[in-house]
Amino acid sequence: MKGPLFYSKILLFGEYGIIKDSKGLSIPYNFFKGALKTDENPSELAKKSNESLKAYVDYLRKLESEEEGLVSFDLETLGNDVTKGMYFDSSIPQGYGIGSSGALVAAIYDKYATDKITVLENLTRKKLLKLKEIFGKMESFFHGKSSGLDPLNSYLSLPILINSKDNIESTSIPSQNKEGKGAVFLLDSGMTGETAPMVQIFMEKMKQEGFRSMIKDQFIKHTDACVEDFLNGNIKSLFGNLKQLSHVVFDHFKPMIPSKFHQLWQQGIDTNDYYLKLCGSGGGGYILGFTQDFEKAKKALKEYNLEVVYNF
Repeated sequence: MKGPLFYSKILLFGEYGIIKDSKGLSIPYNFFKGALKTDENPSELAKKSNESLKAYVDYLRKLESEEEGLVSFDLETLGNDVTKGMYFDSSIPQGYGIGSSGALVAAIYDKYATDKITVLENLTRKKLLKLKEIFGKMESFFHGKSSGLDPLNSYLSLPILINSKDNIESTSIPSQNKEGKGAVFLLDSGMTGETAPMVQIFMEKMKQEGFRSMIKDQFIKHTDACVEDFLNGNIKSLFGNLKQLSHVVFDHFKPMIPSKFHQLWQQGIDTNDYYLKLCGSGGGGYILGFTQDFEKAKKALKEYNLEVVYNF
């Protein structure tokens, strides 16, 4: 058995901000993917994934009875498939901020939800919000509280524009310029990050009035401007806002930036060769980079592995 493929995602803008109603923009990233399957001779990794799915089936059983009317699954078939050794075969690195659990949630919903909302129907705002709510509850098993955006992105395989908590829509982004010098890229920090502790730090900081007003007056302002600029293809304005955003993150989100990247982060702001920002909750995993000259950025970051996500 080999299910359809579900892709990783990248939240280009909106990390942390969307918790507080900033705009956000999430895009599918087809470089990494996952699918449900069973093997005759499963590897150790497959066995580990299968064990995790056993616990997940129990969680979904509980979810279905506690949240009556939200979502129902063919739990008998799912349980049988898991007993037969089904696992999630995925190339999406875990703890890297690109939605490994989101792809798994999307795959389970796609195959086992009984009254599912499909990609082929007219996706009204109401349906998107319902899907986001279902996915949020389904993904909470993996890291505490989930917005549901990662599985939504993986399930629809479309860019998603978050206007606010209750206002999301599928969108289109300007087509890439493959000949362009500019790029959005991923920088591999070489270490995994955990979402829950990072979100905990953020929530603690939100108790301070100074931090709260910085989020509102600076962080959200620049995040929203970046989303608008990116969607409208205003590259010059985008890089002005990116510089500001990179600065704000560097000044106020230090615990989320692995310490060995502090100097590189500042160097980007000082030289304008590239600007770095968090990819997901931070603490490790990937760091997102933006540059108007990828060759320059590559030289400056030559010790690191860079993956291009989008060309300007």
